[in-house]
Amino acid sequence: MQFEKTNFEGLLVIQPKVFEDERGHFFESFNKEIFQKNGLDVEFVQDNQSLSDKNVLRGLHFQKPPFSQGKLIRVIKGSVLDVALDIRKTSKTFGKHFKLILSEQNKTMLYLPIGFAHGFLTLEDNTIFSYKCTNFYHKDSECSLRWNDSTLNINWGIESPILSEKDKSAQLFNQFNSPF
Repeated sequence: MQFEKTNFEGLLVIQPKVFEDERGHFFESFNKEIFQKNGLDVEFVQDNQSLSDKNVLRGLHFQKPPFSQGKLIRVIKGSVLDVALDIRKTSKTFGKHFKLILSEQNKTMLYLPIGFAHGFLTLEDNTIFSYKCTNFYHKDSECSLRWNDSTLNINWGIESPILSEKDKSAQLFNQFNSPF
């Protein structure tokens, strides 16, 4: 696995080593020992998976402390435009975002440390998105920031995505007091 640092402290792009032959391919999507050797001593306690049609936008989501989560995310089938928003008040990249395409073809993964809001836009029908979490889901701690908030300046490449009611009414960033 190759671990690539970003301009956001703790946010890592991970490229697994893929073994391909006439039968298909194989790769490790997580190996605790390799992660530890690359400075990520994390314990994942929950795996989540979603299935979405094209143009579904989920996010920007996070959980408040003490139930905040680090996440290892990847796409099993299809593709997404993935966005990580730094909501750590003391970070030099606070309020800035990082985005990249995750797909079944590129097999790229992203590690988001605690203190990031996360969202993705599906680019294909039947996209399967998977993520490992460092803490359990806690409904009363979940929060959302508005995906199209103009102060965040995130170009999703879509005007009218398919949204949940929660994401339609999410909080604006300039009214947000980060707990991180």
